[in-house]
Amino acid sequence: MRIITADDFKDILIKGTQKGLPFILSKFSFSAEKRTKTAFGKTIGKGVNWWQIPLIHQRWNTMISGDPNQDYLHVLANFLNEKKGLSLISLGSGRCEAEIKLAKTNIFDEITCIELSKPLVDEARKSINHEGLKNIHVVCDNIYEYKFKENAYDVVFFSSSLHHFKNLDTFLRIKAKAWLKKNGYLVMNEYVGPDRLQYSKNQLLTINEALKTIPKKFRKINSLPMHKNRISGPGLVRMILADPSECVESSKIIPLIHQNFDVIIEKPFGGNILSSVLKDIANHFFTIDKEKHKVIDKLFKIEDEYLKDNASDFLFGIYTPKRVE
Repeated sequence: MRIITADDFKDILIKGTQKGLPFILSKFSFSAEKRTKTAFGKTIGKGVNWWQIPLIHQRWNTMISGDPNQDYLHVLANFLNEKKGLSLISLGSGRCEAEIKLAKTNIFDEITCIELSKPLVDEARKSINHEGLKNIHVVCDNIYEYKFKENAYDVVFFSSSLHHFKNLDTFLRIKAKAWLKKNGYLVMNEYVGPDRLQYSKNQLLTINEALKTIPKKFRKINSLPMHKNRISGPGLVRMILADPSECVESSKIIPLIHQNFDVIIEKPFGGNILSSVLKDIANHFFTIDKEKHKVIDKLFKIEDEYLKDNASDFLFGIYTPKRVE
């Protein structure tokens, strides 16, 4: 495990430029909950995050659905397309972008979203009101304190949130299963890689080999007069200070899911190499020309080769609770 790395100091500089000094100072609060809340506040802009690159979305869609234009929500909607009047609870729902799309499908009579960050809750409610949706509402609460109903939901839904949960064994084995109705479904679109992003030496080696294939002009870090030349990965101190909940037990997700649920659909979609390589330089690839397309294609090939012998860091799945014999 890495305690402090060179990337930690670069990240402080980058985040300070993007989000300001108050954001950095907020990370020195003694309250873990307050530090977690600040991680999901201010948006730093479109085209900055690696997952906002259109070609990345097309890649994910193809790996999940077989169609570059059909995302995981389409797969879920198609799976549930003959069902009506369902109830869904989303845990750690953020701005409810995925949940709002599901609310428009006419599959769900009730969607309940639980989110800790008030700024995100306010944004979600604004979007819901703008869409005029009546079958979705958002609760601002701590998931560990919220009073859930048992046998109440057809779907328990996680969209990039489950990797923030601790005590996963109890959470999945006892709580999540109890909230589901008979024949209900657990659905997730998640990071399931190493805890606290503590990548193996082999993964870091491949990440840096991939970075070297990118021309220097596309390695200039967004908003800063510096280039991305080497990746050391985050240290544990920064991970815990930045967001104590980030990837806290992420490596346990798949083993625990498989112990307690039966697989209906399970689609890995990589991210092992791309997430680190494109972090902070994604803005160069938000619009694509022929040269940039070649760069991205090369990165895809490197990650595909890596995935032949290594488990995916990101995965979409639909599961149903194992039946007690």
